[in-house]
Amino acid sequence: MNKQVFIISGVVSSAKRRGVGGLLAGLAFGLAGCTAGPDFVRPAAPAFSTYDNDQAPAAGSANPSLAVVGAGQTLPAQWWELLQAPALPAVLDQVVAANQTLAAARATLAQAQEGIVQARSTWFPVLSVGASAGRSISGNGGNQYTFRPSSTATNQFSLGPQISYTFDIAGQTARTVEQAKANAEDQHYQLAAAYLTLTSSAVTQAITLATSQKLLATTESLIKNDEKNMELVQKSFQIGTAAQTDVLTAQSQLENDRTQLPALHQQISVARHALAVLVGQAPSQWQTPDFDFDSFKMPQTLPVSLPSELVHQRPDILSAEAILHADSAAIGIAAAQLYPSLTLSLSDSYQSTLINTLFNTVNRSLSAATSGNWTLFQGGSLASQKRAAEDAYDAQLATYRQTVLTAFGQVADALRAIDNDTESLRLAQNAMTISTTSLRLQRASYSAGKSNVLQLITAENAYAQASMNLVRMQGQRLQNCVVLFAALGGGWEGKAGIGLPADKPAL
Repeated sequence: MNKQVFIISGVVSSAKRRGVGGLLAGLAFGLAGCTAGPDFVRPAAPAFSTYDNDQAPAAGSANPSLAVVGAGQTLPAQWWELLQAPALPAVLDQVVAANQTLAAARATLAQAQEGIVQARSTWFPVLSVGASAGRSISGNGGNQYTFRPSSTATNQFSLGPQISYTFDIAGQTARTVEQAKANAEDQHYQLAAAYLTLTSSAVTQAITLATSQKLLATTESLIKNDEKNMELVQKSFQIGTAAQTDVLTAQSQLENDRTQLPALHQQISVARHALAVLVGQAPSQWQTPDFDFDSFKMPQTLPVSLPSELVHQRPDILSAEAILHADSAAIGIAAAQLYPSLTLSLSDSYQSTLINTLFNTVNRSLSAATSGNWTLFQGGSLASQKRAAEDAYDAQLATYRQTVLTAFGQVADALRAIDNDTESLRLAQNAMTISTTSLRLQRASYSAGKSNVLQLITAENAYAQASMNLVRMQGQRLQNCVVLFAALGGGWEGKAGIGLPADKPAL
C-alpha cells in the first residue's frame, strides 16, 4: 500500500511560491540530517607480529643456513631490483606499459569512477526544457441537412523549462555515492592485483628461462664429460683392458644424458613465449633478452612487513575490504527505502494556440508541485531487502577474514620455503664438491686400471645429479623469493603510473 503524503500543484503567485519554498526547504533540512544504515568501520588489524610460531632467526644467528628476515621493513616498489639481474627492469617496464590485462584493468577502473559521477548526480536538481506542438480536430454536431463545417481544428504549442529535485531525506543518495566509491576502490585494488600478478609472473618466467638455460649449459657440459668417458673406455677396450660391455655402458650413459636436451629446449621456448605475451607482443615479434642465471642474487635481508601492515598492503585484502564497505553502504540503501521520499517540481512554460503569440506574457504559466511517497506495506519486501543486505555484509566479512588468513599462510609458507631452500642449497653445494672430487679420482683410477667402468659411471652419475640439483636449488630459492614478495603485496602502493597518477582512488 503506497500512501501519498501530499500533492500541491497549480499556478501560484510569487508570495505563495516563497511560502511553499520555505516550507519545503524547512522540511527537507529537518529530515535530511539522518542517514540510514550503519557507518562503515575498517576491520581491526591483527595485534601479533609474526607469521609463524617458529620464526627464522635474525641476523647473527648460530644457524647460517636460514634467511635473514627484516621484520617491519617495507618492500620497495621495484622489488625485482633486489635480485640484481640487469635485464629485469627493462622487461618489467615493458610489461607495465603494454600488457593488455593491465590495460583492461585500467579501463574497468575508469568505468567504476564514472559510476561515482552518476551516483553524485542525484544530489543535484534535474533541469530540462520541454517543447510540444500538436493539432486536434473535434466534431461540432453538423450533418447533411446543415451547412456548418463538420469539425474544428485547434493548434496547441508549448515551450518552457522544468526543474525537479528529490530530497535525500534518509540518506539513500549518500549511501549510493558511498557504495559507488567503495566499488571504485575495489576496482583500483583489482588493478593493483593485476599489476602484482603480471610483475611477479614476468620475474618468475625470467628466472625460469635463466634456470632452463643454465640447466641446458650444465647438461651440455655433462655430455662433454660423457664423451670424454666414452673416449677413455674405448681406448681401454682397444688395448684390451676393457670389455665390450664397458663400451656399451659408457655409450648408454652418453645417450641418456642427450635425451634431456629436447625437454630443456622446450622449457626455454615456453618461458620465452610466456614473456612475450606478458609484454603484450606476439612471440614472433619480440626478442627475448638474455638472462644470465649467475647474475641473479638473493637479497641479503628479506624485507617483510608486519601482519598489521600487510592487511593494508595486499591488493586482495584491500579489495575484500572495499567490497565489505560497499555491502555496508547497501544496508543503508535498503534501510533508506523504509522512509518517505519528497520531490519538488517547478515549471515555467508558455502555452498558446498560435505560434506567433506563444511568448506573450498572458500565455506564461508558472507552476510548483511537491509530492511525497511513503511505502507503508509491500508484503515485507523492503524489510526483507534490508535483512538480505545485512546477510550479504556478514558473508563478505567472513570472506574478508578468510582472505587475511590465506595471506598470512602464504607469507608463512614462503618464508619457510626460503629457509628450506637455503638449507637444501648448502647441502647441494656440499654434494657438488664431493662428487667433483670423486669423479676426478675415479677417472684417474680407471686410467690406471685400478677400477672398473661401473665405478666410473657411478661417479659420473653422482656428479651429473649434483650439478643439476645445484642449479635447480638455486632457481627454486629465487622462485620462492618472488613468491614471498608477491605474498607481501609487491610494493605496488609505492609504484606510480599503474593506474592513477598517485595510485590512490580519486574519490
